[in-house]
This record gives sequence, structure tokens and C-alpha cells, in this order.
Amino acid sequence: HYEKQSSFWFQGKVAASVIKYNVFFNGPRAGINFNDGLGGGDLVEGNLVFSTCRESSDHGPFNSWDRQPFLSSQRTGQPSVQMAWRELKHNFFIDNYNLQEGVDNDDGSAFYHTHDNFLVSGGRGMKNDYGGHDNYHYNNVYGYVGKGFGICSQLPGHEDAFYNNTLIMTGTEVGTGEGCSGPGKTIVHDLKVYTPTGNATECGHSPPQSPGTTVHKLPPDDDIIAWAKVLLRM
Repeated sequence: HYEKQSSFWFQGKVAASVIKYNVFFNGPRAGINFNDGLGGGDLVEGNLVFSTCRESSDHGPFNSWDRQPFLSSQRTGQPSVQMAWRELKHNFFIDNYNLQEGVDNDDGSAFYHTHDNFLVSGGRGMKNDYGGHDNYHYNNVYGYVGKGFGICSQLPGHEDAFYNNTLIMTGTEVGTGEGCSGPGKTIVHDLKVYTPTGNATECGHSPPQSPGTTVHKLPPDDDIIAWAKVLLRM
């Protein structure tokens, strides 16, 4: 029996894990997989992950699910079904096989701070679906992704956030999804957007309407590498 749903790091029904300074490549599925939302408080830092999903598809270097509630005291010290925030920072993820996202927050994933990462390739930068919420992407550099984000709707007070990111895109659409409007509208501001044409749309608006967002033509590769070195502390 051969298992394709395998990763170099898989966790289920566990909290407060620390995954730091690893190199992983040539795997059949996601490099890092969080199976559920028990407890939270996990840290993923300083990892290099590439050439994942070589025998499957659907996501990329990091994948998470959160399909049912768990009761734990990780968040506040008192029993709660809300998990503590998870943090992904200073990672270098390359989504170069069956590309979808460098960070795939799937199936109700919630309470993520994803920041100061260099995320290369993929269909989009941030994903959240099937009831996912409280997913924050900020201070990241996305290198040659199709678009910035594509997400589901959220309830007021549990919005996703996408801000202070640098987007180098192969397309021109910054973001789409149900989070584009309504009372749980995604928090978006201060993006630096680079496209082949120097033009972009955001939630159907051209130019983008989010505060502080600017649009430019594609930058030199040397600039992208310099930005990445800062995030990766090189």
C-alpha cells in the first residue's frame, strides 16, 4: 500500500508545534500538512519547501484543513473551540508542480498570520474557502502568481486580511471572491502590484480601489531577489 496523502510534516490533533529551518523537496503531496484546528499556536518559520505535489495536485508546499471544532485551552487558558493563532513567517515556498498556492488554507481553515514570506509561483497568493476566516496575509512577496487572492465570504468581525504585500503577477486581477463585498468584506490596503501591462483590477474595479495600493509594470529580477533576501533574513 502506498500513501499519496503524505507530507514531510503532517500533524493531526496536536497543538503548539514548532517547524523551523527545514529543507524539503520532491514530495508526492503537500510539504507541510495541518489536518485540523485543534488548539493552534503552531509556528512554521524559516523553511525552504519546493517541488511538492509531484504525484498529485490541488495545493502546494503548505496545506491546512479545519473541518470540525475541537475544545482546547490553548487560546486563552480557558476551554474554547477557537484555536490560538498559527504563524507562518520567513519561509521560502516554491509552488512549481501542479501549482495552486504556496499556502493553501483549505476547508474552513482559520486564525492564520502568514507574513514576511517569499512565495513563488501558484495560481494565487491567498486562498480561503468553505467557511474559512481570520486568515491574515501581510508583508509577503508573491513572485509570479496568477492573482493575489480568491476567498469565500466571512462574518463581520472574522474577516480575512490582505495588506502590505508585494504582488508580482502573471495576470492582472488582484483579488476575487465573496470577500469583495458585504458586511464581512476582506481587509485590503497598501499593496504594491506589478503586472506585465502595468494595469490591474481588484474585485472588478480598475484601477484597484483599496487604500494605498499602487500598480506598476514588472520589476527587474534583481529587485525581486533583493526583496526576498530581506524577508528571508539573508
